[in-house]
Amino acid sequence: MSPVRWTADRMDQLESAARRGQRVALSRRGTEYVVIARRVTTENNREVLVGRLPMTGEDLTFRLDEIESFQVVG
Repeated sequence: MSPVRWTADRMDQLESAARRGQRVALSRRGTEYVVIARRVTTENNREVLVGRLPMTGEDLTFRLDEIESFQVVG
């Protein structure tokens, strides 16, 4: 599966989810994750999403160019 095309609307959805602390379902390298969006930022000159796993409280970092799909789920 190819990475998501990050249009302005899709970036707005992701940034809004991070501001509101909403859950985001995403797929990266064939693995699906549901995280609570915390922030969209840059790391090593790449845009990333930082999300918290609800079960463990662990923060995970996802490079946007590696995300295959995403959906804000509430």
